[in-house]
Amino acid sequence: MSNFGLFVGFGDPVEGRETQAARVFGEAMEYYARLQQQGDIESFEGVLLEAHGGDLNGFMLLRGDPVKLGMVRASEDWVRLVARAEFVARGVGVVSAILDEEAQRLVSANEAMTADLR
Repeated sequence: MSNFGLFVGFGDPVEGRETQAARVFGEAMEYYARLQQQGDIESFEGVLLEAHGGDLNGFMLLRGDPVKLGMVRASEDWVRLVARAEFVARGVGVVSAILDEEAQRLVSANEAMTADLR
C-alpha cells in the first residue's frame, strides 16, 4: 500500500445547499472510484466524523504514487470537483499526506537532523 496520499477535508454544508452538498459528495466518490479503476490512485476512503466541536466534519483520503497524485491534482476534473465542493461546503481543503512507514521514516529522519539542537 502506498505511503503517500491526498487529504481532502470539509466542514458543514453551506446553509441551503445541503442537498447539493450530498450530490457533490456522491460525485466525488464516483470520481475517486474511476481514478482507482484507471490506476491513477491506489485506493480511497470517505470518512464522516461524529460531532466533536471542531470545523472538520469529514475527509477523503486518497492513496497513491506521489507523481500520479500530482497529475490528478492538476487535472481539469479535479479542479472542477474542488470548485463544486467549495460552493456547497465550508472549509474545503486539500493537502498532501505522508502515511504509514514513510511518516515513521520522516519522523526518525527529523529526530536525527535535530538531535544536536536539544
